Amino acid sequence: MEVIPERGEIWWVALDPALGSEIRKTRPCVVMSVKVLNERRRTVIVVPLSSSPKASPPILIPISCDGRPAVAVSDQIRAVAKERLRSRLGVVTMDEMAALEDGLRQIMQLG
Repeated sequence: MEVIPERGEIWWVALDPALGSEIRKTRPCVVMSVKVLNERRRTVIVVPLSSSPKASPPILIPISCDGRPAVAVSDQIRAVAKERLRSRLGVVTMDEMAALEDGLRQIMQLG
């Protein structure tokens, strides 16, 4: 059965192998692509989370992950194969998603 993640869900994602300065390891990621796209494609667009750095919008957006503080590393947004998805961890709040969307708009100059 194929996994169909939904926008705003947090999933464990195996990001290795990584190259250069790409974020690595298996870590939580926020799904940014919409469900209809996730149903039709073999990839999902995600933003990785980290527990290390302090929040620094628009690049590092504060997110609660499994009850612990984390940051969404918005400049590491990427498409990943669904085979990299390990398990669903939770979902971001509406406010967290709005902050993440705003951060992405700023770093990509999307109006």
